[in-house]
Parts: sequence; C-alpha cells; structure tokens
Amino acid sequence: MITTPVALIVLFSALMHASWNCLVKASPDALLDTVGLAVGASVLALCLLPLVPLPAPASLPWLGATIFIHIAYFVVLVEAYRHADLSIAYPIMRGAAPVLVALATPMAGEALSPGLVAGVSLIGLGIMLPAWLGLRRGAVACGSLWFACANAFVIAGYTLVDGVGVRLSGSAASYTLWLFFVDAWGIFAFAWWQRGNSVLAHLRRRWAPALAGSALTLGSYGIVLWAMTVAPIPAVAALRETSVVFAAVLGALVLKEQMGRSRIAGALLVGLGAAALRWAS
Repeated sequence: MITTPVALIVLFSALMHASWNCLVKASPDALLDTVGLAVGASVLALCLLPLVPLPAPASLPWLGATIFIHIAYFVVLVEAYRHADLSIAYPIMRGAAPVLVALATPMAGEALSPGLVAGVSLIGLGIMLPAWLGLRRGAVACGSLWFACANAFVIAGYTLVDGVGVRLSGSAASYTLWLFFVDAWGIFAFAWWQRGNSVLAHLRRRWAPALAGSALTLGSYGIVLWAMTVAPIPAVAALRETSVVFAAVLGALVLKEQMGRSRIAGALLVGLGAAALRWAS
C-alpha cells in the first residue's frame, strides 16, 4: 500500500533527482561533475555514519551486490550519453526500468494488483513517449540506444536488490549511507582511469556545486530506499521515475529547452499512472 504522504515524499525525491541531473546537464564537463557528486555524497555519508547503526548482517550481501551494480550503472550511463542525446537516452533508461521492476517483482515476494500494473505501465509509457516519437521522426538512430536499453536493466537490477536489502537492513538511513560512502570510490577509479590527474584538479575547482548536488543525490535515493520499506517496490520505482517529467520542466525553465506536445502528452500519462497507483493502494 502506498499512502498519500509516502507518494508525495517520493515525488519530492523525483524532483531532487531531476534537479541534480539538471546540474550535470548544464555542466561543462558532465563526467567529472558526476564524479564530484559521487565523492561529495561519500564525504557527507562519512560524516553521518557515526549517527546510524550498522546494517543488519542479513542485508550485507545485498549491499555488497548493489555497490557493484551502481558502479556498473555509472559506467553504462557514460556510454549511453556518448552514443545518444540526454533527451533520448534518459527517458528510455528511466521509463523502461519501472516496467522491468514490476515484471520481476514477484521474485521479491510481492503480488501485482491490476491497478498497480496499470499505474506502472502508464508511467513507463509516459516517460518513454517523447523518446519514442523522436525515434519515429528519425532524430536518432536505433543502434545508438543499446547502452540506454542496457542501463534500464541495470537500474531495474539495483532497484530490486536495494528493495530487498534495505528491508533486511533494519535502517534505511544506514543502508543508504554505506552505499553512497563506498560506491563513490569505484566511480572515482573509473574516472581516474579515463581522465587521470584532471579528476583531482576538477574536484578542487568545483567542490561547492559538487557538495550541493551530492546532497540532492544522497537525499533523493535515501528517500526512495526508505519508501521501499513502507510501500510496494514497483509503485515506488514508478513514482520515482517521474523525475523525467520534472527534468523536462527544469530543462524548459532553466536550460531553455523546448517542451513540445510529446512531452506534455507524456506528462499527462505519468499523472494518470500516479493516480492509478494511488487508487490501487
């Protein structure tokens, strides 16, 4: 069951997620600024770890697995954006993921009600609609989206793993902080391999926006993990991906991107899907 307060908090998390993605998109060097967000989140997590208990032992295998999945997410994300525009790759990754989560959720021991299936499907369709229409218009080649499609499976994977792991951890805050504390250094190592000493120089130069963005990314995913302990995993995953709608609005207001009819139609489908999820509970 997903209550109205939980749904509103998850939607706020989606806004936070879209906000830090907007920061990265506006960056002159998205790769290094993403590393800055990860390292900043790790530093913030380290400061907060003494305030929370250790995760329960039963959750540690899941925590260990998700650290590697999150690192893989970052690596595939870089490749997806190298081969396709953000406005095309991001909706496909974020839109397909909740549908995949819903399909795999029975393995986590949760039943799927008709209303939940309808809500997840509408949200996934609404998120992917602008990208699909872009493909129809020939704005991007199908072959360039392999990495985006692959990352949808990665996102679905860490969503399911974290959904189980955080429930076993006994503390959503602890699970979140340990995840962000550790996985940043795998991301840092990948960037160092790609760019060498320029990583440290960039972090020294842009530490302030890195900390601001890291607070958004840490808070955003922390809310999602907490919500998974009190609401169905597929419902939380689907609502979380409404970040694409917020990203479209921020893109129009902040980055001066066009918000055409396809994005408006997608936003309406997402709204109907969110209403269906609420009705299903």
